[in-house]
Amino acid sequence: MTSPFKRQAGRISQPQLIAMAVIVVLGLAAGAFVLKSGGEGSADEGAHEEQGHTESKGHDDKEHHDAKSADAHEDAKAHGDAEHHEKDGAKEGEEPPVALSADQVKAAGIAVEPASAGRIRTTLQMPGEVRFNEDRTAHVVPRVAGVVESVAANLGQQVRKGQVLAVISSVTLSDLRSELQSAQKRLGLAKITYEREKKLFEDKISPQMDFLQAQQAWREAEIAVANASQKLKALGAAPGSPDLNRYELRAPFDGMVVEKHLALGEAVKEDANVFTLSDLSSVWADVSVAAKDLPLIRVGDKVMVHSSAFEGATTGTVAYVSALIGEQTRTATARVVLPNPKLSWRPGLFVNVEVVAGEVQAPVTVAASAIQAFEGREVVFVEVPGGFQARTVKLGRTDGQRTEITSGLQVGQRHASTNSFVIKAEIGKASAEHEH
Repeated sequence: MTSPFKRQAGRISQPQLIAMAVIVVLGLAAGAFVLKSGGEGSADEGAHEEQGHTESKGHDDKEHHDAKSADAHEDAKAHGDAEHHEKDGAKEGEEPPVALSADQVKAAGIAVEPASAGRIRTTLQMPGEVRFNEDRTAHVVPRVAGVVESVAANLGQQVRKGQVLAVISSVTLSDLRSELQSAQKRLGLAKITYEREKKLFEDKISPQMDFLQAQQAWREAEIAVANASQKLKALGAAPGSPDLNRYELRAPFDGMVVEKHLALGEAVKEDANVFTLSDLSSVWADVSVAAKDLPLIRVGDKVMVHSSAFEGATTGTVAYVSALIGEQTRTATARVVLPNPKLSWRPGLFVNVEVVAGEVQAPVTVAASAIQAFEGREVVFVEVPGGFQARTVKLGRTDGQRTEITSGLQVGQRHASTNSFVIKAEIGKASAEHEH
């Protein structure tokens, strides 16, 4: 029996078999070509990938090397700066020394002294006001009524004792001078009569009664002259003026005209306050003292007075402390006498009066003038070989004369105590030259 496959194969012709063989060969060739192309591409991609990885690694190594070089450069620069700073002789946080020779220090008036222990005064501030010294202030009045003929003094003028301030024409003064002259004439006549009666009585010609009456008239005439003279003296008028009605108003002492209330041609009364004269060479400072502070201020104490309007201070003496406390203010009044030779302490000026409340001992102190503000810190210029160096310090208590140093300076360290600002100026000058 014949199989189906054989029956089918017997039906395929020879040309068909040749065509099928060609197709199979072409398919095998195409498959081989595809396999070859795929292998070469994979190798190229692997090589490319490996090359990229190598380049990336090289780039990272270069950046790491550059960063390392930059760090090394910065370290070297910092090290160089540190060496340069140390060569200048200044530690970290300190300025380099300022070179000053002994001649320069002397020429600048810089005083050098060691830091030392000292006593710091604790003070109490009290408000006050400058007023006229009432013991040296006069309200000048004419003492006679009249009309102003001339005014010689002006407001604010400094006058001398006995200087004419104004001239007043007064009827009252004319009457008093006339009375004096009449009394002087009667005194002359009474004296002549007395001498004549005395001679007659001695010669036994005239009775004793006539002599006694003449003597009594002479004594009464002397009293009348003295009385008229005292009236003129009480008014401050010269008795021998050729113008009977002329009254000269004169300054009672050296001082300044602080008030003026009369004008030419004005009629004034005998009690009118026409001038106020004050000697401003000394003034008063009235101080308000709280009740709790009264034990700290006593008559005779020396106190320091500071102006609230300008940079000025002076020493005064407590002359009076009130025994009473004000009902409204609940404070007592103390009075300080201030010398005022330059007339800078003017009445009406507000002041602060500094009273010493106690003293404390400080281990390290310097003069207040030794401390300078420099770049936002407080410094003292310490003496070093060839000059001075700024030393940062911390301050404690102060009384304006001595200042306590809590850190930055030790006892015995020599420093610039006077004119230390000159050293500060030298530092500023050196900085400006370095910038240029």
